[in-house]
Amino acid sequence: MCCRLVLATLAVSAAMTNSASLAAEPDHRDRFAAAVFADSAGHKLPYRMLAPAKLAPAAKYPLVIFLHGAGERGTDNQKQLVHGMNDFASDEIMAKYPAFVVAPQCPEGKRWVEVDWTLDAHQMPAQPSEPLAGVFELIDALLKTKPIDTRRIYITGLSMGAFGVWDAVQRRPELFAAAAPICGGGETINVLLSGRKKATALKSLGVWAFHGAKDPTVKLEESERMIAALKKAGVKEAELTVYPEAQHDSWTETYANEKLYQWFLKHERK
Repeated sequence: MCCRLVLATLAVSAAMTNSASLAAEPDHRDRFAAAVFADSAGHKLPYRMLAPAKLAPAAKYPLVIFLHGAGERGTDNQKQLVHGMNDFASDEIMAKYPAFVVAPQCPEGKRWVEVDWTLDAHQMPAQPSEPLAGVFELIDALLKTKPIDTRRIYITGLSMGAFGVWDAVQRRPELFAAAAPICGGGETINVLLSGRKKATALKSLGVWAFHGAKDPTVKLEESERMIAALKKAGVKEAELTVYPEAQHDSWTETYANEKLYQWFLKHERK
């Protein structure tokens, strides 16, 4: 309970800091349209979606999935936009890197991965969590209704959401072209490579992880261990950026960096 309280306190503090910084900049998060997705089990998943400013006829666009942290859980379909989403919705990023950006909201009391992220390591559950299973179904539904390039599907997330990113790319590596987990962790490589098809898909996945060297909530070793395991398994592109002075908030600097958007869009599934 103590660890959860610390995490919640940090999340609220980070949200207040981020909101204060956004007050000095144009806030474009109202560009995300609100919707609710009902999965095959009847569970409802609120989400927000940013669409390219102009859809060219017959054109296909990338899809970016964003998984928020623990402090943004709920049903208001708004809190998940607190971190990073104003960067995606900025005039500059939308003009240079048009894409669909989807930010689902995990219900209170649930997690993208139902594990204790305060542990040094965890075992990957046999099945995806209820919210993450809903995200997979949402992606499949969007591919049928929106002009999305199936070769350019990306996923990113922070803290609890980064654990979700690691879990998602382990379960369906063939779905994603690139992943950017921020201050998270995942299961060991033996689960990642459970099957030739997944192993082949994983090796061509681009992974760029980020972490604060002074993170008191999710240990830096989590990201280091995952990147080292990917490299050992033969993943061609697995990199880690460590911010020397950053604590748990290593996402503000990451999403403010235009290089991240450039990096995403250079990746494409064959």
